[in-house]
Amino acid sequence: MPWSTPTLREVRSLVRDAVNASLPGADANIGNSVLRVLSDNQGALCHLTLQYIDWLALQLLPDTAETEWLDRHGDIWLVNSDGSTGRKMPALATGTANIIGTINGTVLPAFTQLQSGFGMPANTGSPNQSVTFETMEDITVSVAAPVVANIRALDPGTLGNIPDGSSLIIVPPVNGVGSASTIHVSGGTDIETDAQLRSRILHRIQNPPMGGSIADYEQWALAVPGVTRAWAAPEQGVGTITVRFLMDDLYPDDDGWPQPDDIQRAADYIDKMRPVTVKDCYVLAPIKQFIDVNVAELVPDTDEAKAEIEASIRDMLFLQAAPGQTIFAAWVSFAIMNAPHVQSFRLISTSDYVMASVGSMAVLGTISYV
Repeated sequence: MPWSTPTLREVRSLVRDAVNASLPGADANIGNSVLRVLSDNQGALCHLTLQYIDWLALQLLPDTAETEWLDRHGDIWLVNSDGSTGRKMPALATGTANIIGTINGTVLPAFTQLQSGFGMPANTGSPNQSVTFETMEDITVSVAAPVVANIRALDPGTLGNIPDGSSLIIVPPVNGVGSASTIHVSGGTDIETDAQLRSRILHRIQNPPMGGSIADYEQWALAVPGVTRAWAAPEQGVGTITVRFLMDDLYPDDDGWPQPDDIQRAADYIDKMRPVTVKDCYVLAPIKQFIDVNVAELVPDTDEAKAEIEASIRDMLFLQAAPGQTIFAAWVSFAIMNAPHVQSFRLISTSDYVMASVGSMAVLGTISYV
């Protein structure tokens, strides 16, 4: 039968009964007596111990563990692509920038800071007021053409992934060096959340290493910083494996689709881990296939209800969509009905959304209301 932690009142009563049983003629139930006070205080201490055991029982398994213990489970079960164990730590964004000189031959020293126009949130604890980078080697500038410099962010996280062509200010200014701007910066990732870490631990426990199984490839992809979802399948035939993945936190405005640099990083790690006997291993992003939803007779026909419908369908796709996975009309209908304020509606098309290929994955297109 399931365990139920007794209440403080019940524990105190048990202690009084134990005292009465151990001391014939004594009565620990008399209010304000020495035995009553000692019994009730002992009961309170016992109840604290039971509460601790109750809490500890939740920590011993990763599906209910809190942050500190979840990290311990992660350190035991998980090895990441960088060799670390457990929770994936935030990573620095790296990339390249154009440096324009005003005096030929001027040297811009390594570790020179380049400030962007993007502010740092106050809760990051960073001493920098804006997203700041540093050069990684000495750069000799030229007036004739920009010189490419390798740069990296000073603070880890997705904030370092600023848009291509962003202006940078050299701090402090260097005589003979003019302006700077990013060419491409990527790879900055935030710290892994408890939910993401828990999911990886459970996936690892439920799918122990098998020397190159489908689950192994998915776990290798998930070990790469920034990867939140991954799928593997022999799409190109026997002896081949195709791994597709998304980075939901890194690219939320693009449905989590990875960039070429991200794909290369994941491919390099998987290539290092995979069995040498695999004929061909492909690491790719899923192929976007937009699905359009047409809704009629929506009640209530309000902007709030429509926003809730979009959020609900996106949540459904996050859980159900996968490369090659048909999105059933019933799933869409159920998602719409789950929107908090929706009372009734009619889905115009009741056909399922069949993916065009095994690598295609459903992405929400437009929602039309008639």
